[in-house]
Amino acid sequence: MKSTIGTTKLKTESRMLKSKKDNIAEYILYLWQMEDYLRAFPQQADATPELQEIKEMMHREGLIESGHLQLAKNALSELEELHTSLLNEDAMYRAAIIRLQPSLNLLKAKTDRPTMSDIEASLTLLYQIMLLRLQKREITPATADVQQRATQVLTFLSRAYRDVK
Repeated sequence: MKSTIGTTKLKTESRMLKSKKDNIAEYILYLWQMEDYLRAFPQQADATPELQEIKEMMHREGLIESGHLQLAKNALSELEELHTSLLNEDAMYRAAIIRLQPSLNLLKAKTDRPTMSDIEASLTLLYQIMLLRLQKREITPATADVQQRATQVLTFLSRAYRDVK
């Protein structure tokens, strides 16, 4: 019988890379969600080849209890580089960040990492809102407004990333 483990792993990696190119912000949020899922339900890691691969990466990188995969960190770094470039080159993008900045500053002040980048703060904001929705908690109109502004910035960045790659 021929082994398909290597083939399955390549298909999983290929899907993840396609997802990264299509929408890098969603890719990062997906990785964060899978990390949390596997921490909460470690017995589910064998449910799909993709979960199994993510669990193996978490073990190799010592991220069983906390932290983010190097894949997610690298993708975030790429987004931050693009963010810096767009701030200098695109007036519409710069205006969107300026509108979002006060909310990001408030969010950063409430975390244990007040020096996190604007892009990481935007992703963290969207991730936290997703968790609130999963818990069926109310999202205030002000939070929904900030979510819309953060989504606009990350959508702009993801499209620019797709165009560059």
